Amino acid sequence: MQIGVLRASGKQVILVSSGAVAAGRSIFKYSKKLDTVAERQLLASLGQVKLINIYTALFSELSQLCAQVLVTKQDFKDRHHYLNMQNCLNALLANDIIPIVNENDVISITELMFTDNDELAGLISSMLDVDALYILTNVDGIYDGNPADTGSSVISEFDVKAHELEKIASESKSNFGRGGIITKCNTALRVAGIGIPVVIANGKTEEILLKIDRGEKIGTTFKPLKTTSSRKKWIAHSQSHAKGQVIVNEGAKKLLVSQQVVSLLPIGITRVIGDFMKGDIIKIMDENMHEIGLGQSRYNSKKAESLIGLKNQKPVIHYDHLYLH
Repeated sequence: MQIGVLRASGKQVILVSSGAVAAGRSIFKYSKKLDTVAERQLLASLGQVKLINIYTALFSELSQLCAQVLVTKQDFKDRHHYLNMQNCLNALLANDIIPIVNENDVISITELMFTDNDELAGLISSMLDVDALYILTNVDGIYDGNPADTGSSVISEFDVKAHELEKIASESKSNFGRGGIITKCNTALRVAGIGIPVVIANGKTEEILLKIDRGEKIGTTFKPLKTTSSRKKWIAHSQSHAKGQVIVNEGAKKLLVSQQVVSLLPIGITRVIGDFMKGDIIKIMDENMHEIGLGQSRYNSKKAESLIGLKNQKPVIHYDHLYLH
């Protein structure tokens, strides 16, 4: 196994794997019709057992221990839960155990579900500050046009300034999982944006992990843009958990997106939207309602609203708790 080779070379590996529902479907035949949610829960609960047993058997051939870690979107919402999960994963790695992370489909339904496992992989990458994220799919990478067209080719290195994602990425779904190539790109851009290199490549290519690890030009690479603190990495992936919004004026926007180290002060805020508490994640929007960042609020929404436009006040979002796109 390729992971075994990587482990033998001294590298730690975290495997984000889906397949519980499909595994459950392969061993269970319905005796009566179930609603969609109950069906997914039933299949996932059966399939999780089969899936981890398969991985256990495969890794045991390499005398390698693995462990199952089931998570939900809610686990990333709460900072305390987040740190507990981080500690667990670090403990597994420290003891030479391969974590196999999967969404807990038994309890994850509708709004509690990740967009796809790429989103989950991005969150785990940020949490553990990994050296690289490899997203494997059933296409060779990101194409500069429709993959079905003979004139299209794989983009070796994605440049957000040179390539327009919505125009070049296929809207069609991957044959595997819930997400398409656009969601994979968005995950890759977000992870690269916090300092972690990402490669999107074809998982069916022979020895694909080893080829990427050797630095071969294969798939599409997203180069890291900057490094951020662990808290900012958590905030960067908390968009879906945001409880409210603050609208900032043009002057505040220019300061925030500049190279200066600045916090968001009440004087730059023109409006507060939503009901949030101290410590909640909120979105920072410009006057045209374009999102420019995320942050952890030092005030609840009522207090923040009472401070709008005031000078000589403490920040609504401190720089250390601020992530800008």
